[in-house]
Amino acid sequence: MTPPISLARRAGAEAVGTAFLVTAVVGSGIAAVRLSPSDVGLQLLENSLATGAALVALVLALQPVSASFNPVVTLVERFLGLLTTRDAVALVAAQALGGVVGAVVANLMFDLDAVTWSTHQRAGAGLLLGEVVATGGLVLVVFGTLRRGRGDAVAYAVGGYIAAAYWFTSSTSFANPAVTVARMLTDTFAGIAPSSAPPFVLAQLVGGVLGLGLVHLLFPVPAQEVLRA
Repeated sequence: MTPPISLARRAGAEAVGTAFLVTAVVGSGIAAVRLSPSDVGLQLLENSLATGAALVALVLALQPVSASFNPVVTLVERFLGLLTTRDAVALVAAQALGGVVGAVVANLMFDLDAVTWSTHQRAGAGLLLGEVVATGGLVLVVFGTLRRGRGDAVAYAVGGYIAAAYWFTSSTSFANPAVTVARMLTDTFAGIAPSSAPPFVLAQLVGGVLGLGLVHLLFPVPAQEVLRA
């Protein structure tokens, strides 16, 4: 029988995975602007493809330990009884810490100050609705895939969804509170001004609740039958 994975190992996987994810988001955004300075559409394409590919790779690599990389997903897992409150708090803290490290590393890789507070205002009802849609869809994709018994396909489903949601949502699909907070620390293509971040996080939490409702509606199986990511 396989021994249970310790909370320390799971938290470590969440911190490392979220750090690499934010590094991919921020770093590819910086690279895109430098490589395609006059074409915003091409910049977004480069950023979305890099982010989606990184997500696939990270989930595949870390899924045997823990691979949520997102406080909303972790909170849904807690609501479904897949995690204890203690474990959920530890994993969310690890995700937040990893996100900050990832943003700092991305800044430093491109010869920027370790922390450059973003001035990129992202405000408006349309953008917040975009975050509700992006996060709700993400929760549906993750847990819908799991409830079909396809845990092996979660990486591809999530990576593909996020790459697409960059384009079909008005907010370019942050869909992750830890990543949102981390992106305050970089005044680059992927950044978000600190004043814009709290409404984004609130919209993401609302989206998480709506996504959970859709999961219960469309995949009505007992929570204990959900396969772990």
